[in-house]
Amino acid sequence: MPLHLYNTLSGKVEEFVPAGDAVRMYSCGPTVYDFAHIGNFRTFIAIDLLRRFLAQSGFRLDHVMNITDVDDRIIANSAKLGLSVRAYTEKYEKAFLEDSAFLNIQRPEHVVRATEHMNEMAAFIAGLVEKGFAYRAEDGSYYYRVASFPEYGKLSKKDLAHIEDGARVDSDRFDKEEARDFALWKAPKEGEAFWETAIGPGRPGWHIECSTMSMKYLGETFDLHAGGEDLIFPHHENEIAQSEALSGKTFARHWMHVRFLLIESDKMSKSLGNFHTLRDLILMGYKPSTIRLLLTSVPYRKQLNFTFDGLVQAAASVERLRNFKLRLETSTWPDGANAEIEKLAINTVAAMREAMNDDLNTAQMLGAAFDMVRDANAAADAGVVHKKDIPALLEALDRFDEIFDVLRDTDAEKVAAVVEWATAQGFSEKISPTASELAQSASLGDAQIEALVAKHSAARKNKDFKTSDEIRNQLAAQGVLLENTKDGVRWKRK
Repeated sequence: MPLHLYNTLSGKVEEFVPAGDAVRMYSCGPTVYDFAHIGNFRTFIAIDLLRRFLAQSGFRLDHVMNITDVDDRIIANSAKLGLSVRAYTEKYEKAFLEDSAFLNIQRPEHVVRATEHMNEMAAFIAGLVEKGFAYRAEDGSYYYRVASFPEYGKLSKKDLAHIEDGARVDSDRFDKEEARDFALWKAPKEGEAFWETAIGPGRPGWHIECSTMSMKYLGETFDLHAGGEDLIFPHHENEIAQSEALSGKTFARHWMHVRFLLIESDKMSKSLGNFHTLRDLILMGYKPSTIRLLLTSVPYRKQLNFTFDGLVQAAASVERLRNFKLRLETSTWPDGANAEIEKLAINTVAAMREAMNDDLNTAQMLGAAFDMVRDANAAADAGVVHKKDIPALLEALDRFDEIFDVLRDTDAEKVAAVVEWATAQGFSEKISPTASELAQSASLGDAQIEALVAKHSAARKNKDFKTSDEIRNQLAAQGVLLENTKDGVRWKRK
């Protein structure tokens, strides 16, 4: 079964077929005026799952993501602080890229900044003016003439092409022919940052940025455009209008939109006190792998209710998966093979692929993986798992983790980085004891732990229980737990 994805443009689940030998895709990145929150990261992780599954399916990727490093908030905030736009945004851009790495979000092939494409945007706007789709206002701003594009509203399914003059479809506060027209270029006001271009001084409207950069790197028509559901209108609707007006061609053939998340059944907002950045959650003591798994647990087209109970359950799920992998890798298995175990692994891989091909059904894929863990553990307890069965089970886990990427235990070092950042920024009061303990465990590398475990095992063998207990306690104090099994001592970080 090939990949089928819901296409917002057609309103149907369709087979996804790229036009060339690479998937050319564009996703709307962050506006770097503040730290990204977990609602943002639900979208970025959903797009990460898509690109991982495409790669696993044998596709080459050509993925562009923008960094919106100029908008009204950035202009206002940087002016208020007496900083250049770049000086203001680089802090939040750096934080976003670090946070993405904490969540194992793969870096797109192209990460491009709006401020580095001003001349291309000016040329794009000049082309729209020449074709009669845009006009210059008296103050030097430029607007898109919505009435000139009869298909306006085809993505959002809103009847906006015939909206009455005076209605509001855009928040731009500038002079324009009709209220429904939207800004392409904003003339500078006194004291505001601006850029000199062939069409005059100013700064771009939000929508023109993505059209210009996507078409520059991917061509006039590309395979897929992705973003959060809040971007369908007006942002993506406006992208289609201005892009297709200029090129006369289909802009993006497939549109993928990710649903919002709720926080404990409420919409996330600062006024409700339920607005959480990734760093907030890490400092509370939640591991990045836990947060990633929870954000993947509900398919992207369904609303996710993000709860702290859900985080606890996600932590237990990650632990269960890691313990299963550790058991496979460290236990002593009897010689031979069991055809039923091999069949279990093969069927699990097939079930996981079928789930992802069905509009990225991550819940179903997780269910298939945990069914395998349950059945394989039961078989191991019954003594019917053999040495030659292990590679197939590990292969199934590898296929799972190529998408979800939660089995590698790199949490401690990531928590340590956030704790170090919080300390340097004067946020020490936000560091929970759990986060502090997790960060401390990162001070021991794997090789150091293995050496201490070997000493612990040697002391036990020599019945030097005082030394073995001291080592166990030393490791526990640094967030490393030891488990004595019939196959020897296993260790894991808390």
